[in-house]
Amino acid sequence: MKKPWAGRFKEKTADIVEDFTESVSFDWRLWPYDVEGSIAHARMLARQSIIKRDEANTIIEGLREIAGEIASGRFRWDRKLEDVHMNIETALIRKVGAVGGKLHTARSRNDQVALDTRLYLREESRAVTRLVTKFGKVLLRLAKKHINTAMPGYTHLQRAQPVSFSHHLLAYVEMLQRDRERLEDAMKRINTLPLGACALAGTTLPTDRTYLAGLLKFERIAENSMDAVSDRDFVIEFLSAGAILMMHLSRMAEELVLWSTDEFSFVELPDAYTTGSSIMPQKKNPDVAELIRGKTGRVYGSLVSLLTIMKGLPLTYNRDMQEDKEPLFDTVDTLKGVLAMLVALFPRIKVRKDRLEKALHGGYMLATDLAEYLVLRGLPFRDAHDATGRIVRHAVEKGVALRELSLEEMRGFSPLIDEDVFEVLGVEDSLRRRKSRGGTSPDEVKRQIQRLEKSI
Repeated sequence: MKKPWAGRFKEKTADIVEDFTESVSFDWRLWPYDVEGSIAHARMLARQSIIKRDEANTIIEGLREIAGEIASGRFRWDRKLEDVHMNIETALIRKVGAVGGKLHTARSRNDQVALDTRLYLREESRAVTRLVTKFGKVLLRLAKKHINTAMPGYTHLQRAQPVSFSHHLLAYVEMLQRDRERLEDAMKRINTLPLGACALAGTTLPTDRTYLAGLLKFERIAENSMDAVSDRDFVIEFLSAGAILMMHLSRMAEELVLWSTDEFSFVELPDAYTTGSSIMPQKKNPDVAELIRGKTGRVYGSLVSLLTIMKGLPLTYNRDMQEDKEPLFDTVDTLKGVLAMLVALFPRIKVRKDRLEKALHGGYMLATDLAEYLVLRGLPFRDAHDATGRIVRHAVEKGVALRELSLEEMRGFSPLIDEDVFEVLGVEDSLRRRKSRGGTSPDEVKRQIQRLEKSI
């Protein structure tokens, strides 16, 4: 089979080279965008009288027939034709004759693949963004049910201060909000038209890139033809946003793994979203959460892979850039799969309020409340911190909770302590008093939920 670029060559391409250089085995996924871009390009060529109107109509009809064949599974991809672009163009020429060869006028595969990738990523980035929003709403619904459910907050994985379970969930909602903002902001760079840059230098033909941008709904036009075909920073930016998103989801998955252990038992995962052991009959493993944690490495790897591919390339297009597709496709698939899984899983998680309440005892989590009590009595915070630390040490040595100490014992460490000290040594009181903006009091958590519901 003669290749579209074969005119310059005397020898047939070696089979091993064809196998090594082909990309249609994975870039076939770009076919809807390749067809869409080609139809727009044909319309522009006719509008500019570069080809005839009836020729453009013949090309467009042929492209639509090919699209139907691909969608129905009847189209046969040929690895010898290298990529999705040459497969479709060759099929078009077979279908409509020599006029099909006019489609590639005033374009190169360099700007064609950049266009296809942008069209693909524009659609998939919006799909990922919708899933991020959907998951945020799932977490908000769960948070609304647990405004008054107290749990230990942790630093260094040590019990630190009591917080509401709702407040803990809202921390992830805030992270997801920023993830969504990053994806939306990256769309400005994705939604830029490269078509018309041709190989690297533009064309002598009277093309109309503004018309193309309107047809394909691009907000901007790549203003430098060399830049248009030689960079993939818009892909890298998406992968970066995806890596940050996966980092947040991985942290959440890690907490599900911890919380579902017998040691914590804060939550119970549904049977339908866990697996068992092939040897230990009692096991109920959080494999879904573990896989989310593990798949984060794939997305990180995709980002590092493309950064490494691009870091040493001279302008303009180099074949190395073919290697951007598989990391991008894999990241999109991973993000969509993980988010869809979390959307399905979280409404079925059972929160173990009894275990959360039990975990609130011990750990002296109200020590900061006691220190702040002393601050309100006029003691400098550092002195209050020291006095409270000595009270905690005394309680530890006695093996009792802070509120189990007598007033006389506590006054031995600071004469500022009075009978009302016991009012600050209860979990519910502690939560209620933390009304600072962004704090964990029920009233403040309700305000946060209302704000997030509006923004989401």
